[in-house]
Parts: sequence; structure tokens; C-alpha cells
Amino acid sequence: MGRRGERTAQAVPGDRGDRHGFPALVEEFCTDLGARGYADATIRARRQALAQLAGWLADRGVSRPVQVTRPMLVRYQRHLFHYRKPDGQPLSFRSQNARLLPVRAFFKWAVRAEHIGSNPASELELPKVEHRLPKPALTIAEAEQVLAGPDLATTAGLRDRAMLETFYGTGIRRAELARRNLRDLDAQRATLMVRQGKGRKDRMIPIGPRAIAWISKYLTDARPDLAAGSRTGSGGDGPLDDGTLFLTVDGTPFSLDRLTQLVRGYVKAAGVGKEGACHLFRHTLATLMLEGGADIRYIQAMLGHAELSTTQIYTQVSIRALQAVHTATFPGAVNVPPAARNVSPGEGNVPPTFPPTTSTTVPEATTVPGAMTGLGPVGKVSAHQLLAVLDLEIEEENRAHPGPDDR
Repeated sequence: MGRRGERTAQAVPGDRGDRHGFPALVEEFCTDLGARGYADATIRARRQALAQLAGWLADRGVSRPVQVTRPMLVRYQRHLFHYRKPDGQPLSFRSQNARLLPVRAFFKWAVRAEHIGSNPASELELPKVEHRLPKPALTIAEAEQVLAGPDLATTAGLRDRAMLETFYGTGIRRAELARRNLRDLDAQRATLMVRQGKGRKDRMIPIGPRAIAWISKYLTDARPDLAAGSRTGSGGDGPLDDGTLFLTVDGTPFSLDRLTQLVRGYVKAAGVGKEGACHLFRHTLATLMLEGGADIRYIQAMLGHAELSTTQIYTQVSIRALQAVHTATFPGAVNVPPAARNVSPGEGNVPPTFPPTTSTTVPEATTVPGAMTGLGPVGKVSAHQLLAVLDLEIEEENRAHPGPDDR
């Protein structure tokens, strides 16, 4: 059984029996990407972008990459510029870029693999991406309103509250939450291991007593019921329980789209007047930690950012130092009743207390000697740059990320 709410991959139009046609060569291209270590999400996004191109070309009688010329790709780029979504809105320049980058990568690969003699996309100029101000994050009171949304009298509601608290308390991406396993949470050390996050990087981050308390309650009171139909449950014949932390009512891991739908529903129902879903909590954590006085380098370590704007930062920080900063600067980390923080999320929403961390001293971030790139030493990154990068991640979260073949 697949993940609940998972989309079916878009098929590449064309004759699948033609080994020189788009379906066969796109599949070979994607296989090559997998062999080179590209993430599954990146491969899916590139296949979808190439399927859209192949469909547009098929309507014009072009079925093979060798038939494609530069003027055709220029016209396709203009088509993307004039295209209108069902709501009447145009594609953003960032969306147009996301559809054209895989096209450039594909034709460069096709030349290298000797499927075509010349690259029609070599001179294709990509549109300039707009730079926008970051969208507003939730305030503390607004975050509490959203967190109070799930019905704690139900198994699904208790699970949803634990997931929302995890998003809020750690700022992890939706794909990172969907893939979390039971073994990734260390309640004694108050840490969460994010394995194979964006860019296939592992990182360890602090998770506050409040979030741990809700997860613990979910693990005790809700997850056993959700996993009951699995093959490791009592007599179940459903999907295998592989230890995924958060399960759907079917006992399966969440799809990314289903997570977005679920969280967006709670944000909308809270009536806070702000749009967003999973990524809204990521933005909120960063904003509140900034307002609490956290050094941007600690926030970068928390979020798993390898690059901010044009400045690359490779700063290694102690997990204990990061825990102290997280506790001292993020109000959602400590398991303190809402009344003590002058918010009223509603009765019955405070989980059992969990031993708080003892240290709230904020150490200074230190840079490991040699922790710099070819660009030179670590540069100063402003709060505005950090929030702008977070805002851009919303659109980039489930898209292809340009690799060395796309530049």
C-alpha cells in the first residue's frame, strides 16, 4: 500500500516502444540521476517537468529529443510565460525556472550519452527569479491557536497535535517529519536525529520538553491503535510497521501532500488570517528564535541550511550549545502552561509535564577552523536573508534542485 494521499507519477507522453523517443530516454535519464545519488523527490520532479515538455512537443508532432531545436525550446519558454493556472494566475518566474532547469539538464545529458549530436538547450536563457519579502510568520498566540485545533479525544487528533508540536518545536521540513522513525527520537537527551534531510545530509537537533511530552503521549495512547492493522500488530494483515513515527489511520506513512492538506486545514480553522501549512511552522520557529536573540548560525544549524543567499556557511556547533540556544530563545521549547506565557489556547491542551532542561545560558556560536568554502571565510548573514531563504523554500520544497549539470 502506498502512502496516504500520494500522487501518481505523470507518465511521459509518446511511444514507449521507441527506444529513441521521449519515454525511453527520460527513463534512462532518471535512472542515471538515481545512480549519481540524486534524491527521489528530485528525480520525480524532473520526470514531471520533462513529461510536460514532451506533451507540449507531441501536440506539435515532435516525439524524439533528436528532433528538438532551439527555436522550439524558446517557444516552449514563451508558452510557460503565457500559461495560466486554473485560478487564472500566471506561473511565477521561479516556477518557470523549475520547469526549464530539468530541460537543460536532460539535453546536456543526452549529448553526453550520444543520443543527440548537439544541445538545443545550451543557449536557453532562464528568466530572472523575483526576490520577494518574506511572508509573515505566526505570533506566539497565533501558533497556540493552531496547536489547539486537533480534537484530543480522538486518536487522529492526538497524533495531529503531536505532529504540529514537532513542526513548531523543531522547524523540520514536511519530508523530514514524514520519514522520521521511532529510533530517531532520543527523549532522554532531548534530541531528534534528522537522517537524510535535504541534500542527503544528516543532522541532530534539539527538541524541547513540550514537544517530547506530546510525542510521548501519542506513542502511548494513539500510535498502538494506528499500527494495530499492520503485520506487526495483533493479527493484522495490513502494511508492515517499519517504525515510522507518525502513521495515518491506515497504518501507513504520510505522503507529503497529505501532510500539507492536514496542517493547512488546522491553520485555516484557527482563523489567524495567515496562509500556510507545514512550512509556516518552520518560518515561525526561525522568526521567534531571532526575536529571542539567537545567533543566526544556530538557527541555520537548527534548520539544516547549507547555503544562505550567496554566502555559504559551514559552521559546526555543539548539540548541547544548540539545545541551550533553542531553549533560551524559542518560547515553544519549554513545557510551560500557556497561562504562564499569557496565551489561552483552550482547556485540556497542556500535556503532562516533562523535566525541563537545566541550562538556559546562550553560548556564543563558534566557527570550526577551516569551516569555509572556496568563497572565503564565513560571511555575515542578516536576519532578512535568513527569512527570505525560508520563504523561497516553500516553492522549492518539492521541486528539482539544480545540480552540477544544470548551472
